[in-house]
Amino acid sequence: MPENAHMAGPKSSAKKSEGDRGEKKAKKPKKTKGQTWAKEGPRDPFEMLDSLPEEKQQEIQKALYLFSLGQGPPKTMQDARRHNYRFWNTQPVRKIDEEVTSHGPIQSEMQSIREESYSLPQGFCWESLDLGNPEQLGELCTLLNENYTEEDDNTLRFHYTPQFLLWALCPPGWRSEWHCGVRVSANRKLVGFISAVPTTVQIHSTERKMVEVNFLCVHKKLRSKRMAPVLIREMAWRVQRHGLMQAIYGTSAMLPTPMASSRYWHRSLNPRKLIELNFSSLSRNMTLQRALKLNRLPEKTKTAGLRLMARADIPRVQVLLRKYLRGFHLFPILNQEEVQHWLLPQDGVIDTYVVEAPDGVITDMVSFYTMSSTVLNHLVHTSLKAAYALYTVATATPVQQLMEDVLVIAKARGFDVFMALSVMENNVFLEPLRFTEGGSGVQYYLYNWRCPSITEDKVGMVLK
Repeated sequence: MPENAHMAGPKSSAKKSEGDRGEKKAKKPKKTKGQTWAKEGPRDPFEMLDSLPEEKQQEIQKALYLFSLGQGPPKTMQDARRHNYRFWNTQPVRKIDEEVTSHGPIQSEMQSIREESYSLPQGFCWESLDLGNPEQLGELCTLLNENYTEEDDNTLRFHYTPQFLLWALCPPGWRSEWHCGVRVSANRKLVGFISAVPTTVQIHSTERKMVEVNFLCVHKKLRSKRMAPVLIREMAWRVQRHGLMQAIYGTSAMLPTPMASSRYWHRSLNPRKLIELNFSSLSRNMTLQRALKLNRLPEKTKTAGLRLMARADIPRVQVLLRKYLRGFHLFPILNQEEVQHWLLPQDGVIDTYVVEAPDGVITDMVSFYTMSSTVLNHLVHTSLKAAYALYTVATATPVQQLMEDVLVIAKARGFDVFMALSVMENNVFLEPLRFTEGGSGVQYYLYNWRCPSITEDKVGMVLK
């Protein structure tokens, strides 16, 4: 549930320059009847921005981004200790520097629940989106693609497809009211969204039914209205009405207070393109030719019996995954219907490969989902195709060999980069397979549940 980055513009100085001191105050020119603009006041800056060519708008947005660096939510615990969390200090979450040794809810689960939705600023209204309606699904794609970025430097922008959103937002047990949108009352434009999907999570030794909250998004022009806290409160209320009192969510920002932290690592599959996009760079004494050589992969996979997962594999994959995840302190508990939804291959969305032994036993599995980005302001490239590691279980095949085979497959299928979080046992293969630690990560949070912190190697859950 990433927090949207707030953009700020420079304030004009009220002081006069040295050359202005001692000057007589200039007389105001008389208004003529033709100067009707003088009565209207300054133009709406957003109106002015919209009237500019797209290229000029992007230049201004990039400048605003560069100016606002460091003004967004804290990225480190040190910064968080100095930050005033006006909203989160009112919520049932672990406080900054709070020592936790027990497990359980922060807020009573017998609390009274309000009867009506929270109020929105005048001119806006709630709407539960119907994602089965292609028009509404398309509206959500547009909102996210244009606004759901955390620190948009105007070079890359996530491109969500309808198929991906149906996968991410409609697992077994989903509810339309948990696809919570905000519209402008006058023209029905979708300007805000937050979602929740049901999940069963084991935290240490406790199993809890809760929701995973994601896709908190507010239109860039409305972030000064503090709509995000209202969206969060509204979603908490909608979930509590169905008897669920806990939630799990993730963001790169430092909020009160993460129970676990992880980092993104990336493996170049198309080094030349990534360098041209400034996604990665050449280190000192490194040439492009040497980088291409170092990132070269085998032409073929090595693991016998490696193939795409089929529907008939669902029961065996469920057993394999459940047995593996029990070794972690935080993990989802998936039934067969959920395994089918989250792992059965869908073109352009999710890929899962299994290793079948000669006796028919599924011994290993590895999965990844597809996330593409639109490239802005580049003369050659228009898109970036990334694979994100989901779950990897290796019982008969060395995990490094299994992951190398998946890299070979991803490269052959046109992926530019392979991403993986430093969770589970991923650290075993990250450096040996030439993954590079990135500049961003994911903090894991629990709403209305306290527990001791969990190290990244004991996290068995990937937040999508």
